[in-house]
Amino acid sequence: MSYLEAAAIEALLVGALAGLVGVLVVLRRRAFFATALTHSTFPGAVVAVVVGVPPALGAGVFSLALVALMTTLASVRRLGGQVASGVVLTSGFALGALLQALNPQLPIQLESFLVGSILTVSGLDLALAAAMLVLALVVVAVAGKELLFASFDAPAYRAAGYRPWIAELLTLVLIAGTVVVAMPAVGSILAIALIVGPAATVQLFARSAVGMALGAPLLGAAVGLTGLWLSVSFGVSAGGTITLLAAAIYVLAQLVTRQSTSARRRRQALEERARLGLGAARLRLRA
Repeated sequence: MSYLEAAAIEALLVGALAGLVGVLVVLRRRAFFATALTHSTFPGAVVAVVVGVPPALGAGVFSLALVALMTTLASVRRLGGQVASGVVLTSGFALGALLQALNPQLPIQLESFLVGSILTVSGLDLALAAAMLVLALVVVAVAGKELLFASFDAPAYRAAGYRPWIAELLTLVLIAGTVVVAMPAVGSILAIALIVGPAATVQLFARSAVGMALGAPLLGAAVGLTGLWLSVSFGVSAGGTITLLAAAIYVLAQLVTRQSTSARRRRQALEERARLGLGAARLRLRA
C-alpha cells in the first residue's frame, strides 16, 4: 500500500468517525469540551514519545484521565462543565508546551501532533481509526436512543430511571477516542473543526437526529478525501486544508439556509398580502 492510499483510507475513516461522533457533540452541546480535549491531549503524546511508546497510546491514556478530571470538576456546582473544560484546556496545553521545552531533542517533530501529518500514517494509525469507528457505530446502534433521550430531555431521562452519568461517560469516551485517532490526520488542535463542522452543517438541513447520524459521517468522509486531494494538488498542509474545507462548507451552508429562509419569509409575506387584498376586494364587491 502506497503512502497516498494509506492517507486516503485514513481520511475516510477519520472523517466518517468525526462526523458520527460530532452528532453527539452538537446535540449534547459538548463542543467546548471537545475543544478542551483536542488541546489537552498534546502532553500525553509528548510523554509517549519521551518514554518510547506510540504517541496515540500516551494521548489515549491522558485523554481518559482528562475525562475523569473534567467529569469530577463539572460535578462541582460552583464550577460547571464550561469552567472545568476551560481550566483543563489551558493547563493541558501549557503542560504539553513545557514538556516539549524540557525535551528539545525528541526524535520526531511535535508539530505533527498539533496540525497532523496524514501522509505519514502507519498501519497502526489505520487500525486504531477503524477500531474506533466500529466502536462508535456499536455504541450508537445499541445506546443511540438513550443518548438522544438524555440529550433532548435530561430531566425526563432521569425521571425515567436512567443514569445520566452513563450517557455522559459514553459521550466523553467517544469524543476522547475520536480526538486521539484523528491526531495523525488533522492534529490535536485542528480536530475540533472536523468533529463539529460536518455535524453542524448537516443539522441545518436534516429533519431528524437519524438524518444527522446518516449524513454527518458521509460529509465528514467527503471532506477528508477532498481536503487530502486539494492538499496534494497544491502542496499544502493536509490537516489545515481539511479543517478549512470543513469550516468553509459550514459557512456556505449557513448562507444558503439564511437565503432560503429569507426567500420563504418574503414569499409568505407576499401570499399574506395577496390574501388580505383578495379579502378586501370581496368586501368591496359585497358593499
